[in-house]
Amino acid sequence: MRFAHVMTAGADEPRLVLVDDDRATFVGDLFDGAPDRLQQLVELGDEGLARVAEAAAASGVAWHQLAGVTYASAVLAPPIVLAVGLNYAAHSSELGLKADSAPTVFTLWPNSLTAHEATTSWPRSLSESVDYEAELGVIIGRPAKNVAADAALDHVWGYTVVNDITARDIQFSEAQWSRCKSFDGFTPTGPFVVTADEIPDPQDLHIWAVVDGQTVQDASTGQMIRSVATLVAHLSTAATLLPGTLISTGSPGGAGYSRDPQIFLRDRSVVTVGIDGIGELRTHCRITD
Repeated sequence: MRFAHVMTAGADEPRLVLVDDDRATFVGDLFDGAPDRLQQLVELGDEGLARVAEAAAASGVAWHQLAGVTYASAVLAPPIVLAVGLNYAAHSSELGLKADSAPTVFTLWPNSLTAHEATTSWPRSLSESVDYEAELGVIIGRPAKNVAADAALDHVWGYTVVNDITARDIQFSEAQWSRCKSFDGFTPTGPFVVTADEIPDPQDLHIWAVVDGQTVQDASTGQMIRSVATLVAHLSTAATLLPGTLISTGSPGGAGYSRDPQIFLRDRSVVTVGIDGIGELRTHCRITD
């Protein structure tokens, strides 16, 4: 199944929809007590998904066209957003950084989450070296603590697309990476979350990025140094991964910082990152003085 958060006319809060091709229905209208946020649905587990599927298949369900809809972030108020750095050999090499024996992990601040087709802005005085990073996002379903790698995917609820926008000048001037990647709007997600049963192998997905019409990243998730299962297992050794946790699994090669000439995001740049089978996520950029 495929889900998204959308804004309706006159509404102050986004609502969760179930997406079927070019149409959608509001999950909260399917049955009494049905969730209006993805986090609530994730917490209901397999039984919640089964009830949504059954209700959506019934006659009389109201379906609406997706054309022209306004999206919110695919993930809203997760317990935490964990990001993994240097998880593709090409990317770590092009940045001149060594992929360590254990994953490089940092957190992304909640204010950084934003939506498909949203505008992300930042002041020129703060950074003139803002970069894109196409990444596969993993959403935890069942609590994961000390899980083995061969059982880790059983704890994954679904997948989404993430653009891990990064201020490179700040990244290379500070010892930690959370701030350089957590400006307001620096973590677009979505537009869709696809349930895990729709993705039989998360290591067999085409992932790519286009900036202002130029393809800048074109890779496979099979090129990850550490697979999704390995990452979930590793992260679960230190702390319980709670339902709704978003893990951004790293970016392939092709970052703007490392290109010759370099490509940084400009005022009015448009970035599209995509993963086949999940969706395309578009971000509009504005630089303020």
